[in-house]
Amino acid sequence: MPAEDRRRQLIETALDVFARKGFEGTTTKEIATAAGVTEAVIFRHFPSKHALYMAVLDFKAQSYELQEWLTATRGLMERNDDAGLVRMIVTSILQDYRSDPRYERVKLFAALEGHEVGLAHYRQFAFPIAQVLVEYISRRQQEGAIRDYDPFAILAAIAGMAQNYAQLTQMFGFSCEGLTDEQIIDDFTAILMNGIQKT
Repeated sequence: MPAEDRRRQLIETALDVFARKGFEGTTTKEIATAAGVTEAVIFRHFPSKHALYMAVLDFKAQSYELQEWLTATRGLMERNDDAGLVRMIVTSILQDYRSDPRYERVKLFAALEGHEVGLAHYRQFAFPIAQVLVEYISRRQQEGAIRDYDPFAILAAIAGMAQNYAQLTQMFGFSCEGLTDEQIIDDFTAILMNGIQKT
């Protein structure tokens, strides 16, 4: 197998195992067995389990889908499309859990294990994005388009609703019969834009 293909296979296999067992519960021997190779093959591509773990985290952070999302998000902010931005955030969180919940599980394991390197990597990747969104919300507040709540609280509300719903339905087995993701995206967007209290 060409080196780049083998590296990709090892990252994918490691992601599977880290998502099931966390960093602490995973051994390179388990990853090698799952990949159908020897540990020596892993160490030919990655000097340590830690290096392989970081490659798994980097793979998501550098994905083409993320770059597309960032480009689309910038476009929405340039057009001052507040509802479109809320919809985009909610949609992307649900899609992440639906398409490949392994990364979400790896992040949760990092938090549960207190794996500071993994958590620091996530913060390094997520905080700049959050900062851009908070700055946008703040600007829109100054323009009178959004109510004057704390901008980070608004962002946390947007992401938190979507993430909690995704965890309940994807990880914890809650079933919301008849409720599609499209409906929940519509409802969450309306709730964030309009509130829930009748005027």
